[in-house]
Amino acid sequence: MRQLSGTWMRHSGDFWGGLAAMLVALPASVALGVTVYSAVSPLYASFGALAGVLGAMALGMIAPAFGGTDRLISAPCAPAAAVLSAFAIEMVRQGVAPASIVLLMTVLGILTGGLQVLIGFLGIGRLIKYIPYPVVSGYLSGVGLIIIGSQIPKFAGAPADSGWFEVLITPMQWDWRGLVIGGVTVVVMLFAGRYIKRVPATVLGIAAGCLAYAGIAVGDPALLTLKDNDLVIGPLGATGKGYVALITDRWDQIGELKLSQVGALVGSALTLAALLSIDTLKTCVVLDQQTRTRHDSDRELSAQGLANVVASSIGGMPGSGMMGPTMVNLSSGAQTRISGVIEGALTVVAALLLGSYIAWVPVATLSGVLIVIGIRMIDTDPLRFLESTSTALDFSVVLAVVAVALSVGLIWASGVGVVLAILLFLREQVGGNVLRRKSFVSERSSTWYRPENEMRILEAKGHSAVIFELQGSLFFGTAQQLYRTLEEETRTAEFVIIDLQRVQSVDVTAAHIVCLLRDALAERHVPLLISSVRELLPNGRNLREFLELAGLEPAEGVVIFLPTLQAAIEWVEDRLVGGVVEAEATDLPPLELHEIELFKGSKPDTLVDLEACLEKRSWKAGETIFSVGDPSDDLILIRKGEVKVMGRVGRGAGLKHIATYGRGDFLGGLSFLDHSRRSNDAIAITDCDMYVLSLEKFNFLAEEHKRIAFLLMSKLARMLAIRLRHTIEELTILQDN
Repeated sequence: MRQLSGTWMRHSGDFWGGLAAMLVALPASVALGVTVYSAVSPLYASFGALAGVLGAMALGMIAPAFGGTDRLISAPCAPAAAVLSAFAIEMVRQGVAPASIVLLMTVLGILTGGLQVLIGFLGIGRLIKYIPYPVVSGYLSGVGLIIIGSQIPKFAGAPADSGWFEVLITPMQWDWRGLVIGGVTVVVMLFAGRYIKRVPATVLGIAAGCLAYAGIAVGDPALLTLKDNDLVIGPLGATGKGYVALITDRWDQIGELKLSQVGALVGSALTLAALLSIDTLKTCVVLDQQTRTRHDSDRELSAQGLANVVASSIGGMPGSGMMGPTMVNLSSGAQTRISGVIEGALTVVAALLLGSYIAWVPVATLSGVLIVIGIRMIDTDPLRFLESTSTALDFSVVLAVVAVALSVGLIWASGVGVVLAILLFLREQVGGNVLRRKSFVSERSSTWYRPENEMRILEAKGHSAVIFELQGSLFFGTAQQLYRTLEEETRTAEFVIIDLQRVQSVDVTAAHIVCLLRDALAERHVPLLISSVRELLPNGRNLREFLELAGLEPAEGVVIFLPTLQAAIEWVEDRLVGGVVEAEATDLPPLELHEIELFKGSKPDTLVDLEACLEKRSWKAGETIFSVGDPSDDLILIRKGEVKVMGRVGRGAGLKHIATYGRGDFLGGLSFLDHSRRSNDAIAITDCDMYVLSLEKFNFLAEEHKRIAFLLMSKLARMLAIRLRHTIEELTILQDN
């Protein structure tokens, strides 16, 4: 029972919303149809009224049935009327017969709908999601102000051709009756919702306006007739003799059109399709803003195009998603797209059965409804942008959109807003820093743990190798900043590393700057190392392929691509210490105990008893020496080969290469000291020969040979301290940067 009640409440809102939207959309559709067909010939005005009704019916029922945007109301619109009127006037000027003009307008509407379907199918509608918030906000406020301005003359009962400003400064044009009716409508809409929840405020406002009109009409008999009564909508004119015959003849003539005649309409169809699509999508964006939802642009455009094809095929006006009726629908409690279908169905019912009743709805009442909706559409949130100088320019975008919307038009306002938003984005990008961190190899180390003597060499020579970690977008706007950042080091550095791990995009101008740097370094025989050259950037571009096409091809001693920054640092370290570890690992024999870094300087005879406690073991390349969580507390001394240590960085993260140990180094020092489980994985990179000292054998040795045990522990503590100190220095540098 509760579920049925909830369903009824939901769809009752759709009914009230559809009814209120119909009361706004139908008179406007009729007026637009009359405007277009009157341009063909005054004798076609009645057909124009029917075209408006049929257009509202087809658009209202088909667009929401196939579209996916809840609460959107589609109906004949001003852009369609403007383009079709201009087309009709030009045809009349060329001497084309009225019947032929109507025929061509039918084909034009069908072509327009077909193009909209194509736009939706190609996915072009998705571009609407890139419109920035200041543009949407300005558009929203601009539409609200336009709605208010357009309704002021009707609200005041002034002549239809009066401008809103002229009406405001000329009280003589005001009709007190329109002001009273409109005022009652506005007051009821604003305050009745606090007390009456079941009936939408819009419907209550319209009912109150009609009652106010009836009250005034009691004392003014002239208001009891529709003839020459400007205070009410008046007859819809939804009749016309010979209409069916006209449509039948029209389709017979379409088959006789030449391909060249249809082709001549493509330009106008493209213009109209673009205007109607933008008008629809803008309404959808505003609706999203009001309801915190997200529409499917491509699906909606395809549905609108199909509806325009059907509307034009039956002689109706094409149109789009309309802002005014949509906002009325929303404010009246509509929840789903069923409200749009209801609006289309009620349009037919109203035109055929209730036309005589709708004729008595006061114009000032509909104006009052739209004025309230216009006020509610004005977005005041951007006023907060004025509180800070950093967002003042964003507020200027909102103002510019509003100003252009009021002075030129909504389509131009959208274009101006997008251009200004792009300029603000470029300003932010140009003002950002493309250099995330600058450091030297003496301050950073690779994952390779080197002997103490090599560490001293790197500390002494490492300042000759500079590391640039770049970030963000490298494009023409940041190219000069990039060149200034890199150029200062080209005169003295012996190695230059550029890391692209955090770079989001690169354009040809930025790539050219790096080529200039490469050329400057090549003159001094300094190699340029480029690390983290990904094959797939966030924008979908293959970075390596792009750099090679831009001229940054790998060349020995000139440009070297490396997969990671750690690999680039390791490459430089090998050159600075004067040797390449890979050759050592495979060509040299296994070390003896006294040659291990941990025991260098110790006399061989003092290590005899220790060596007796050691076990010689070997691992093949690729074998796991130990894994995370293993209980082993052995100390492992590397006699020959290389070992890669993999650790987890962050909870739930996968394994990452964190260190490499080579000939003469050791593994497992921490577990050997604190008896904890292994915290990393150790994998043999090459075939390895090891000395393994278990904690049990060490404890036995310590009881008999305290001096040897002390020597081992002190050496082990010293080496771990060196590693820890170096790690702390690196972390400090990273934190400072």
